[in-house]
Amino acid sequence: MQQNSGDMGTQSASCDLAILGGGLAGGLIALAMAARRPELAVTIFEQGDRLGGHHVWSFFASDVGVEGEALVEPMIAARWDGYSVRFPGAARELSSRYRSATSEKLDAAVRAAMPPDRILTGVKVTQADTASVTLADGRRFTAGAVIDARGAHGLAHMAGGWQKFVGHTLRLAAPHGLSSPVVMDASVEQIDGYRFVYCLPFSETEVFVEDTYYSDTADLDLPALRQRIADYAAAAGWRIESVVYEETGVLPVIAAGDFEAFWRAGGPLARAGTRAALCHPLTSYSIPDAVRFALYLTTLDNLSGEALVGTSHDWAEQHWREGRFYRMLSRMLFGASGGPDRWRMLARFYTLPEPLIERFYAGRSTALDMARILAGKPPVPLGAAMASLAGRGRPLADLGGSL
Repeated sequence: MQQNSGDMGTQSASCDLAILGGGLAGGLIALAMAARRPELAVTIFEQGDRLGGHHVWSFFASDVGVEGEALVEPMIAARWDGYSVRFPGAARELSSRYRSATSEKLDAAVRAAMPPDRILTGVKVTQADTASVTLADGRRFTAGAVIDARGAHGLAHMAGGWQKFVGHTLRLAAPHGLSSPVVMDASVEQIDGYRFVYCLPFSETEVFVEDTYYSDTADLDLPALRQRIADYAAAAGWRIESVVYEETGVLPVIAAGDFEAFWRAGGPLARAGTRAALCHPLTSYSIPDAVRFALYLTTLDNLSGEALVGTSHDWAEQHWREGRFYRMLSRMLFGASGGPDRWRMLARFYTLPEPLIERFYAGRSTALDMARILAGKPPVPLGAAMASLAGRGRPLADLGGSL
């Protein structure tokens, strides 16, 4: 077992806030507390060898606001002043500012902000309650409060579909020619539900290419997706010198669920991130909600264990209520349209005004936005769409069952 921070010892075995999980949500809470509540002793416990795992997280600057962008600034690996989308027979350039953050930069940012003896990596939490954390090696830590940010759990109480992907950072023999990201290229062959390719130009000769599917199953055929990325690069005229990074993921797209049953399944701890279902139900974007919740936690006067349990439940419940429109759209996407035709819903969406699109991704759609999204000729048969509103979609497996 690796512990990069060294032995804390009994004299340091207590803290004001213990964060379980050093991924996106846990890392942002740690950064927010270090910046805004430096008087608090915060300890972060991460099972992996580094914080953040191996991820690229992207978002629109409009998703997080001025305060949020300042919080994530140390994590940002690249920024652009626009992006494009492509669909069969159509394409569009948009001017929204786009950002990408990486787990490598998250790890470095948290380590720069926190004392090294407060960051424990390579450790497994075997037991936790509102005031203590016990590790697999027998060490026990006391805490004023504990918050669980270890990823999805309780998804047996949710239904919908899956967003799954493989991403490669490609080093090319010559410049790729992209000046801004291609956030959604759905002009590719439609396979296994709604498929699109996502491209982030990190330098003139380095591009991150992700093959993404909105699928009815969580199965990920790695050899097939790797080959499709290579084929996409070849079709673009890019000659690959090497693949310098690979990322894979299977994320829930939530169409329906029993929130209280989901919450009970997670146990008696305060929660953050996907552990609290704090993500966009349709896009699976998690940065906007992770940023908002991390900043909110720094404003609390009462950070006791029991108070934090109630606070996180109430915040997550409110987020669940506010997400009903997006869950309805998920039901339409998975329940009302055959896989090969799902792209039509997204193609129509991208004809709408750019501010509406920004608010949608931020999870801040207005009533007028919702009406605009649903107005006009529906992109899927109306009868099937209406029937889907009463459906739940497919049951979601529990990705966090081992945590």
